[in-house]
Amino acid sequence: MTAELQQILYIISAALIIIGLLGVFLPILPGIPLAYAGMVLAAWAGGFKEISVLVLILLGLLTLASVAIDFLASALGAKRAGASKLAVVGAALGSLIGMIFFNLPGLILGPFVGVMAVETAQGRSMREAGKIGFATWIGMAVGVALKVGLAFAMMGIFLFALWF
Repeated sequence: MTAELQQILYIISAALIIIGLLGVFLPILPGIPLAYAGMVLAAWAGGFKEISVLVLILLGLLTLASVAIDFLASALGAKRAGASKLAVVGAALGSLIGMIFFNLPGLILGPFVGVMAVETAQGRSMREAGKIGFATWIGMAVGVALKVGLAFAMMGIFLFALWF
């Protein structure tokens, strides 16, 4: 690989990592998976000398954890508030459908709407369904906090491997 190509790959890698870190806060972007792709590209461009395959496996496991957190956080928040099993599925589907069709507003409102729809269809009052919907939002907030923690941990591991 030429030095020029390696520099280009490092620049692309840095851009992917930066955009990925922004995606931790902007749900429109695939956040941590995008940052991980940048880290893999940087490791490959460097011939896996500074960033080993073992480090990439660890970072990959943290990436998988972040993806799981994305889909499970609001559903678990709903469950802890006493939602039915079907409402937990409604929260997860609401997140997914909301994110796909309505981006940020859909990601924020989707789980709430999904839980409300299922719980009211099962005969709960709007007040009870709203309480469960709110717990879903709390779960999402906890999920974002966990993702931020994972992002910092991944960057710390990556930079430590790169410099030491």
